[in-house]
Amino acid sequence: MCGRVRCTLRADDIPRACHRSHGPVRTVNMDRFRPLFNASPGSNLPVVRREDGGDGDGVVVHCMKWGLIPSFTKKTEKPDHYKMFNARSESICEKASFRRLIPKNRCLIAVEGFYEWKKDGSKKQPYYVHFNDGRPLLFAALYDSWENSEGEKLYTFTIITTSSSSALGWLHDRMPVILRDKGSTDSWLSGSSTSNFDSLLKPYEGPDLVWYPVTQAMGKVSFDGPECINEIQLKTEGNNSITKFFMSKGTKKEELNPKDTSFYDSSVKNDLPKSVKEEPEGKEKTEQPASTEKCENDSKCSVSTLSQEGVSKGQTKRDYEEFSADSKPVAYETSEISASPAKKKVNPKSSLDKQPTLFSYFGKS
Repeated sequence: MCGRVRCTLRADDIPRACHRSHGPVRTVNMDRFRPLFNASPGSNLPVVRREDGGDGDGVVVHCMKWGLIPSFTKKTEKPDHYKMFNARSESICEKASFRRLIPKNRCLIAVEGFYEWKKDGSKKQPYYVHFNDGRPLLFAALYDSWENSEGEKLYTFTIITTSSSSALGWLHDRMPVILRDKGSTDSWLSGSSTSNFDSLLKPYEGPDLVWYPVTQAMGKVSFDGPECINEIQLKTEGNNSITKFFMSKGTKKEELNPKDTSFYDSSVKNDLPKSVKEEPEGKEKTEQPASTEKCENDSKCSVSTLSQEGVSKGQTKRDYEEFSADSKPVAYETSEISASPAKKKVNPKSSLDKQPTLFSYFGKS
């Protein structure tokens, strides 16, 4: 099946693309042609056909509507271009609509590429199929003319399709008949009516036919422009945000498995200094210097002495607060690290601490 094509060729490039640049070329209704990136049945496209009644090299570049309207269609009937925009190569010699056209109404369609949709359940993804070197594709086609009730003659054509190639079978089971070279185009366009065209109407198996995904907006006939052939990146399963969330959540659970203690053991052993590793478990606090214990005993004596001598309550309270601020032990750093972080260490008295304090003054009095 071939229902969308890209045809943005210039009118003077079409005969050359069909290997007909040396003979006489005549044009018909080419003022109706508009380059399209998303041409569909009903569009006006250039067709290369033989000159009427001529067997020579003369050709006509004729702008026709895509979608065959047989000449025997009633004049009062509204033309439906979607009814016969393709013709199966296996049955063109059997159906009356196509069989009578084979002797003299064969033609060529030159396009840069065509689109095909890949079905995935309810979704359809379009792909752009073209030659990797950018040269035009030449389709085998048939044309006919029909006259309506007003006497207007309408020329239409249909593209012949065949079974899909081995490379494109995953995309669709049908593809247009692509004529390979000048020899095949000459045989189709100028061959005798008794010629056997079976060898021409075969799938194109060349490796130069390539494809890539394009935007799904191609489904709209009104969508047209260079954006039609822009390659897109398809979203694969597992790349959406919900899937990523659950995948990352499962990974975190595995990493923080509480049954696996190797992670915690190794980090603790590596981070702690050597002195802590070798310290016995029973040693929970560091011995305090004797001078500090003496200072605490002296404080008890001094307080009791002050109370016995009848020093005023307010004066004693102020003196005691000053003493407490001076005599409060200060923590200092040692080379050893305590096994229990809640235990505080006391700084041993230095030589400056031997000076008399206000507390010792009151104690001696």
